[in-house]
Amino acid sequence: MDFTPLIASLFLILLSELGDKTQICTIMLAARSPTRSVFLGAMSAFFIIDGVSALVGGELPAFLPRNVISLISGVIFMIFGVIQLVGGERRRGIIYGDAKASFIRVFLLVTLMELGDKTQIMSVVLAAQFGNPLMVFLGIMLAFSIITGVSVILGGKILRAIPERYLTIGSSLVFLAIGLILILEALNISALP
Repeated sequence: MDFTPLIASLFLILLSELGDKTQICTIMLAARSPTRSVFLGAMSAFFIIDGVSALVGGELPAFLPRNVISLISGVIFMIFGVIQLVGGERRRGIIYGDAKASFIRVFLLVTLMELGDKTQIMSVVLAAQFGNPLMVFLGIMLAFSIITGVSVILGGKILRAIPERYLTIGSSLVFLAIGLILILEALNISALP
């Protein structure tokens, strides 16, 4: 059995996701939500978006242009950022309180970030290149398990180290920044000079 597709997928996805907006978002979500819900919500999103892309060939971007996906995702991130910033402590129980709501929120946010993302495209390319979608899928899921696990652990440590008020402001700003980047991407405007 050839493990090259698995190993190549594992390392390429790990390298591409380090410091990526999805990892930063996962860290911030884990700092505010039950860590198990964050891990399971993110992994479910990765399974569906990147796993199905490797196995099926990534047909969704063929139906919706990448800029439309980025625009919708950006607006949703901006809404989450504003709700969190304006609601603050008062809404903590509603937005962040229970595991089920946290799972759904994480799942939706990660799914939106991954639609048309470089890792989704990489999943399709790797599956096509190696001709072994199952091994590519396993490598991708292993990479996301590692990166998401590390992100959730970091998020849990941040929760213990930073006062709630600062965490609320910081994570709101991260969501707003990610939303702005996605909107600029959709409009084909570079966020960097």
